Amino acid sequence: MLQKSKVSYDVIVVGSGASGGWAAKRLSEAGLSVALLEAGRVLRDDETLAFTELLDVIGIDYQGFANTWEGRRYAAVYNLLSIRHNCRVRVRVFCADDGFPAVDSVIGLWPSANWYEREAFDLFGIVFKGHPDLRRILTDYGFVGHPFRKDFPVSGYVEMRYDPEQKRVIYQPVTIEPREIIPRVIREENYGGLK
Repeated sequence: MLQKSKVSYDVIVVGSGASGGWAAKRLSEAGLSVALLEAGRVLRDDETLAFTELLDVIGIDYQGFANTWEGRRYAAVYNLLSIRHNCRVRVRVFCADDGFPAVDSVIGLWPSANWYEREAFDLFGIVFKGHPDLRRILTDYGFVGHPFRKDFPVSGYVEMRYDPEQKRVIYQPVTIEPREIIPRVIREENYGGLK
């Protein structure tokens, strides 16, 4: 079934079995490290599984997660559907390097992953190796950074505005000053008829 691989991914599969109960299987337990593409091929091609539909690819940044997370920072989560068996499975793959998060592209297995992987790249900076057209899809081409990362500032780095003198849209550093919102309580004497 699954063979040992030279590529060491932490692939975790979580899904519902035929009995309706939840089952979890860590494919890298007991020294068995499997590549994402190998696990995906088994999930798609094995007749007892038949996960032929990829529903979504989600990027996750675990930095500061519940203040207890000590694992790898970035993960890509693949939601798969088996129409034949009427069940779903979630495959989570952690990126090996937090400085340059990258995983293999699954477009060869599920072509619907194309735009989903581009979205995860654009918003989280996860690089999908082997993707034929990995470029930004939701942010502007000149956008700096990845806005769904936990360390990205809420106000961003630059803002865009129309300049009437130059008659075009220009980028400039953010002019919004961060502020703390402190609720103020105003109390009046005899409020509501109370003494």
